[in-house]
Amino acid sequence: MADLVESTAKLQLDEETGEMVSKAELKKRQKKREKAKAKEAAKSEAKTDEKTKPAPKPKASTEEPTIDPNNMFKTGFLEDVFKIRPMKPVFTRFPPEPNGFLHIGHAKAITVNFGFARYHEGQCYLRYDDTNPEAEEQVYFDAILEMVEWLGFKPYKITYSSDNFQKLYDLAEKLIELEKAYVCHCSDTDIKLQRGGEKGTAGPRYRCKHAEQTIEENLTEFRGMRDGKYKPQEAFLRMKQGSITDGNPQMWDLAAYRVLDKPHYRTGDTWKIYPTYDFTHCLCDSFEGIMSLILVLVLSIACLVQSRVSYEWLNKTLGVYEPMQREYGRLSITGTLLSKRKIMKLVTEKIVRGWNDPRLYTLIGIKRRGVPPGAILEFVNELGVTTANSVIEIKRFDQAIRKYLERTVPRLMLILDPVPVVIEDADELDGKTLTVPFSPKDPKMGSHDITFTKTVYIDRSDFREEADLSFFRLAPGKTVGLLQVPHPIKAVSFTKDDATGKVTEIRAVFDKETKKPKAYIQWAPTEAAGSRKAEVRIYNSLFKSDNPNDAPGGFLDDVNPESEVVFPEAIVESGFDEVRRRAPWPEAAGESELGRGGPESVRFQAMRIAYFAMDSDSTDDRIVLNRIVALKEDAGKS
Repeated sequence: MADLVESTAKLQLDEETGEMVSKAELKKRQKKREKAKAKEAAKSEAKTDEKTKPAPKPKASTEEPTIDPNNMFKTGFLEDVFKIRPMKPVFTRFPPEPNGFLHIGHAKAITVNFGFARYHEGQCYLRYDDTNPEAEEQVYFDAILEMVEWLGFKPYKITYSSDNFQKLYDLAEKLIELEKAYVCHCSDTDIKLQRGGEKGTAGPRYRCKHAEQTIEENLTEFRGMRDGKYKPQEAFLRMKQGSITDGNPQMWDLAAYRVLDKPHYRTGDTWKIYPTYDFTHCLCDSFEGIMSLILVLVLSIACLVQSRVSYEWLNKTLGVYEPMQREYGRLSITGTLLSKRKIMKLVTEKIVRGWNDPRLYTLIGIKRRGVPPGAILEFVNELGVTTANSVIEIKRFDQAIRKYLERTVPRLMLILDPVPVVIEDADELDGKTLTVPFSPKDPKMGSHDITFTKTVYIDRSDFREEADLSFFRLAPGKTVGLLQVPHPIKAVSFTKDDATGKVTEIRAVFDKETKKPKAYIQWAPTEAAGSRKAEVRIYNSLFKSDNPNDAPGGFLDDVNPESEVVFPEAIVESGFDEVRRRAPWPEAAGESELGRGGPESVRFQAMRIAYFAMDSDSTDDRIVLNRIVALKEDAGKS
């Protein structure tokens, strides 16, 4: 008993378990528990850190970000314009003069006016400002509508300024009766002097003596103009806009009517006098607003704020509905010409094929080259809209087109300058079908079949008679891969034309030992297997400099002799027929459904070369291809 008491007295209480244990055991248990607590604390801390630390960054996407087609209407200048009069639906107008073909700058005006109205649940008028019969032709009327529709827009109504000739005439008489207009007989020289000389700073400005005529005298003279009393430039009606000393040139008594001895396309010989743009456009805007009983928002390209003053003055003076006008900047592109007179010179001198030459930046030229309408819409949207004029480098426009085509058109193999390659041991593959995708990135584009043949065509530039270490394509003893073909080939010999020195045939064998060649090239089977001959036109910049207007010797001396390079004997693989059948590529804007689009809607990427479209010179038996834009080449490509 005594021994038991003595041993018990040496034991210690384990408070966690209630047991009596030896001092050594208790220490052992306490150390074990401390370790367990430390481990648990570490786990708890790790969980806390996991909750508080920032989430890992998502992996960068290799796909192009989706462009919001309405972004320019939601933000910036156009958002602010709408906030001035936040009324829906909004009606706008696109008012071209039918005296020439539209150019790239007009694409911005079309996109802004039609797009703005559509975004705000409204409509846009197409109004032909046909007030100058000396320059207007039916071909221009037709081409303007064609371009509007090609860009994917449908006019709410097609109207003509000439629809309002009588109403405009009546308002001109009213302006006379308000003592705000007078008939002037001054020469151009006299008018320049009245306005202070060429730049308005040569001397004091003053109003001519005709401004002092009575209302009755001005009405008599104006009716005399109407009835054919005067020849062109002998008399014209001027607006009496306030003080001639005003610092704004748009308030220096602008012309309202002039005499033109030319029948009008629509009204014939009814009128001898025609209203000017400065008199017509603001009043026609007002008429169309009143007819619709809605807001007419006028977005005028390249119209200075100074012009808005005269615009608003006329509507206010005559007491008509006052539309809201806001001005935004013009779009121009370097390295080209947009002047009608200078383009006409290029056409008449036969430097270009016509107004629709793919080297020009007329819209019909851009369309013929194969630029998709959707690419133009994206380009304008990307630039945005501000009050500043935009002078854009050609390479930026090209890059916008390239980005658009990269994700929207199929890929084919095209040989510009073909030379035959006979693969001596290809009997087992001869006649075999290879299934090739139209796009490695977009399975929805589908695929097509190519028949492999023992003789294939490669591009002459992909072969060298002797090759250095930096050349990775075909040469005697060198191996290269053929796209989509299971084995690479090795050149073993070649023959040449003694007269021209050109290689006429290459002999090769499959190199089954080389699993992964250093380079792959495009190829095409023989015509018997479905390949097609084509004429390929490679278009480069029409001018050598960025500003042909300032070139020494004039713009004609600046023409680039290499602006069009033709490959008359090119070969395109058989997938072209499927691409042609399924056009347009892509289905967008004015080319929104199968079969809706001209030959230029047959677009594809020729692998390793460029983007191409079919030209309007093509027939069922003859394929002509235009280069739309070059591929973005790697600087070190060999």
